[in-house]
Amino acid sequence: MRSKGLRGALAADTALGAGNVLARVLAHGADPDGPGLTFDTPVDGHPAEHPLTLGQLAERVAARAAWLYERGVRRRDPVAVWADTAADMVLSFLALTRLGAIPALMNGKLRPEIAAEYIRRLRAAGVLADAAHAAALHGHDLGAPLLGEPAEAGAGDPAAAPAHHRHHPDDPVVITHTSGTTGVPKAVLHSHASLFAATRHLLSMPQAQGTGRILNALPAPHTATVLMVNQALGNRAEMYLLSEQGGERVLDAIQRWRPDGVFGFSVTWAELARFDLSGYDLDSVRLWFNTGDCSHEPHVRRLVEVGSRDVVTREGVTRAPGSVFIDGLGSSEMGHSMFHITHTVDTDRYGRCVGRPYRFTKVAVLDDDGDELPPGQVGWLGVDSPSLFRGYWNDSVTTYRSRLRGWYLTGDLVHTDDEGRYYHLDRAVDSVDAGDGKRFFTALSEERILAACADVTDCTVVIVKEGDRAGRPLRRDSSDAAPRPPVVTDVLLELAAGADPAEDRTERIRAALGPDLAATLRRVVPVRSDDLPVTVTGKVRKVALRERYLTESAS
Repeated sequence: MRSKGLRGALAADTALGAGNVLARVLAHGADPDGPGLTFDTPVDGHPAEHPLTLGQLAERVAARAAWLYERGVRRRDPVAVWADTAADMVLSFLALTRLGAIPALMNGKLRPEIAAEYIRRLRAAGVLADAAHAAALHGHDLGAPLLGEPAEAGAGDPAAAPAHHRHHPDDPVVITHTSGTTGVPKAVLHSHASLFAATRHLLSMPQAQGTGRILNALPAPHTATVLMVNQALGNRAEMYLLSEQGGERVLDAIQRWRPDGVFGFSVTWAELARFDLSGYDLDSVRLWFNTGDCSHEPHVRRLVEVGSRDVVTREGVTRAPGSVFIDGLGSSEMGHSMFHITHTVDTDRYGRCVGRPYRFTKVAVLDDDGDELPPGQVGWLGVDSPSLFRGYWNDSVTTYRSRLRGWYLTGDLVHTDDEGRYYHLDRAVDSVDAGDGKRFFTALSEERILAACADVTDCTVVIVKEGDRAGRPLRRDSSDAAPRPPVVTDVLLELAAGADPAEDRTERIRAALGPDLAATLRRVVPVRSDDLPVTVTGKVRKVALRERYLTESAS
């Protein structure tokens, strides 16, 4: 079947969901010799970067399903997968969902004691771990047996694989986890229907430019990679999956593999912005797609200057210099970006604007009681979407605490303008209520500093209010006459190559912060990226930096 007709058939297929895309694509007549997936490591005798056809991919998945079935894995069994390579993660996901089991994909950078505790909390039926991670788990009580290494499962007999599990829309299909900024990450559960809701919507629309040959620079264990694998299979697109998302690795892959679309998180775009991109062959790129945290303006501007894009003119569709950057805001819990905004070299709407919501979702700005706020007022981002997660695995308390009057509270502070565009100001836990109707935002402050300082490639703003917990209710109690604790702000700068670390940038930064926040500025410090504590997905752990400040001030 031709790809265009296949996409429509898939969008209308009520049996299709996140747990059976590979099988349903083949059942609808897709060419087995057409594109499957390409990995950056060897797979079952195929060398690294060997493109697996759709039929070969199905065979490799069936082999793993047979191997797992022989070892007792059955439907509804949660199976933890802890490994470093994209191949181990994606092929294990596809094999486990074929059995109706529940893959729990774990980031390979988790600390062993955190990983062990996470597995215990899963109450897993088994664990797949590569050699390095199996060794790291040695001596820990997991409450579950080690089944073997994910790659070993490729030795199974594809002909012995049981029939594909028939998924119900409510069936659990994958557990991924949050970044773990404060300890053991939360286990995010998605269903067959929830994790396919956004993909079904996109399949019903014309296929976007830059989605025919995709470089996946998203972390392999993340919900976003599961989404992208299913989208690529449904679009009959080529996809090359990277196991490591550092800037040099991504640039090298773009030059050699020549994708038309690159998908990643904001931390990867920040890394790319440190390079002189004019020295690399990036002409193939039409699209950069960002999800997770929204991206900073200077990083986006550097990327859209390279590559090229299709534009419609009176003479027809022509190719114009400069690529497209689609920004948004998403999370594992949201199941897909909730917003989208398109940037090119000609656009200038930044200021942490994340655009408008996708048509498949409903969003609002809420006060502490769950009532909707008008444009211009800052409040909690509430989401009601078919793509939302089903809850936190084995943690009903946290699940229900994240809900208010039918909305899922993402933990983000936002506002809208009169035209329905949304603006992301900060994670609530990173913002500070300074009293007198003032609230300070770290992410918005970082945006302003980067826009004002061309010799700064990235920055981290840490705002601490002693004796208080940031990010709690937005409501202020005007009857509280007690003196408010002082607010202190530190700005950590990552400088561009050749920038003078001894230069005093304080006044430029004060001007960017504005008078209220500038009055709290304690210090401006050049740092290296390696100096900052980060999560397993590369986000700066601002909570750790705040704790460091409070420890220093108490000593």
